[in-house]
Amino acid sequence: MQSNDSARPALPALTLAALGVVYGDIGTSPLYAMKECFLPGSSHSVPPTPANVLGVLSLIFWSLALIVSVKYLAFVMRASNKGEGGILALMSLAFPDREKPRRVRAILMGCGVFGAALLYGDGMITPAISVLSAVEGLSVATTAFNDFILPITVAVLVGLFSIQRIGTGRVGALFGPVMVVWFIVLTVLGIKGIIEKPSVIAAINPLHGLNFLMTAGHQGFVVIGSVFLVVTGGEALYADMGHFGIKPIRLAWFGLVLPALFINYLGQGALLLTNPAAAENPFYLLAPKWMLLPLVALSTAAAVIASQALISGAYSLTMQAIQLGYLPRMHIRHTSRDERGQIYMPHVNWSLMLACIGLVLGFKTSSNLAAAYGIAVTLTMLVTTMLFYFAARRMWGWTRLKAVAVCCLFFAVELAFFGSNALKIAHGGWFPLVAGALIFAIMATWKTGRRLVWERMQNATLPRDLFFADIEVNPPQRVPGTAVFMAGNPTGTPVALLHNLKHNKVLHARNILLTIVTDEVPHVPEAERVQVEQLPCGFQRVVGHYGFMEEPDVLKLLQTCTLSGGPLEIAKTTFFLSRETVLDTGKARMSRWRKWLFAVLARNAQTATSYFGLPANRVVELGMQVEI
Repeated sequence: MQSNDSARPALPALTLAALGVVYGDIGTSPLYAMKECFLPGSSHSVPPTPANVLGVLSLIFWSLALIVSVKYLAFVMRASNKGEGGILALMSLAFPDREKPRRVRAILMGCGVFGAALLYGDGMITPAISVLSAVEGLSVATTAFNDFILPITVAVLVGLFSIQRIGTGRVGALFGPVMVVWFIVLTVLGIKGIIEKPSVIAAINPLHGLNFLMTAGHQGFVVIGSVFLVVTGGEALYADMGHFGIKPIRLAWFGLVLPALFINYLGQGALLLTNPAAAENPFYLLAPKWMLLPLVALSTAAAVIASQALISGAYSLTMQAIQLGYLPRMHIRHTSRDERGQIYMPHVNWSLMLACIGLVLGFKTSSNLAAAYGIAVTLTMLVTTMLFYFAARRMWGWTRLKAVAVCCLFFAVELAFFGSNALKIAHGGWFPLVAGALIFAIMATWKTGRRLVWERMQNATLPRDLFFADIEVNPPQRVPGTAVFMAGNPTGTPVALLHNLKHNKVLHARNILLTIVTDEVPHVPEAERVQVEQLPCGFQRVVGHYGFMEEPDVLKLLQTCTLSGGPLEIAKTTFFLSRETVLDTGKARMSRWRKWLFAVLARNAQTATSYFGLPANRVVELGMQVEI
């Protein structure tokens, strides 16, 4: 949906909605973050001594302040791509032109794409760890549920992914109020703990964190990886900026989320100071026994909401990648007539569900999953910092010294987080890296393959001037009606037109050469949507412009633009498309396995007919073979 402040609801309504979508992931981190820092018997934790508890709490507070409050809310969210955010939007801000990239620029753009690929790994792990850690609260209430934790978690995940097809619009109104209740409960539980041990408030002093790092040695560095769990979900603030705007997200964070989170962490820390044995599950043990079952239900609801935000983000990221040419066309269903941002992608949905269930059954506990969580997010944050450096210099004219000073501060902290999380690669951190690498390979292969196909087709395309000169000298027979030829090149002659003329030896009375261009902006204003150019021999060139967060609507485009010969009548129009079959020439322009992967992706991509919403009974596809 296009960013339009005048058309948006009031600030309180947007703030409430932001609570339900933006802060679901980071808001459920109290379920597992403190537990992972002090879990008995874990190689990634420390004993819950008073010095360790105050030191870890200090690191938690200043991590939330520096990464979320300063980096994202104060700096990164200023990098708005016409109101939209996210790593792909930031990449187009840092490198806006379409010129052939230099080596350094190509490497950094590759890092941006890899960062986007890693977000899919985050989208797999977040639902699994959030729901599993919430359901594990049943074992605190009673041991009778121990054997049912995994089946219940799988059932919740199946239900979560099964309802995606109805869209978030019908249940989205409940997300905000549920999360308000969640953050209020976090605050109340935290205050309960603080009252029992008020001295825990001293943890706000950063000296406790520095002292912990200096005295804990190697184990202190290892625990930083568990501390990082408190800021996972911070990337969502920037990614969802276009849906709510900066003000509601900032208001929700400083007005409710940050105070609730830190008060709850203080409460858990106070509990550990009075009862170190509570390190087994400090979040649930902070609550009175009568509240455990309702708290498990509320935690599960909050975990589902957190998962929903990541799932919806995966849909949006996939659509952006398709529009930017990094993924093949996939089926996209709009679940709302009013909001374009509410979409459902079956292939992405069921793939995520299988991955989440596999993670739950494979890792079995949230503590095991926590080892896999973090490495992908830290890499994504590092990539965001690098891209922000170039965006800040280009957009705001920052000097190199200023940009380096700001970005090095964030980079140093995130590099420490990455180093600590890297120690957990053998214990599960390999999974998001492997998942990200596979998705990156798919994205890079598709982008490269499409470029090679484009180059081959360019060589085979007849220049437009020569085509019209030949038509004027040897005019073919004309038949009634309108023909629309889809063309990737706005200046060349469509291959489908050449093949139709070669084999059928006729032209329609009116011919339209249609090109859909994806601009490197989230949304294109309606005034700049379409360009119409009159060409010789009864031809017209129509170029439709869409942003990378928009889905093209070809029929609407043709029916609303001003065409010579009057409005388009679908019943008298034939759409001509070319369909390429990729052949391997054996030349080393791309490795053999990548050519095979590209051919598989091309065969399974959604047809242009379905993707552009063309009437199937009015479409003629002309095949051609392309060698790469």
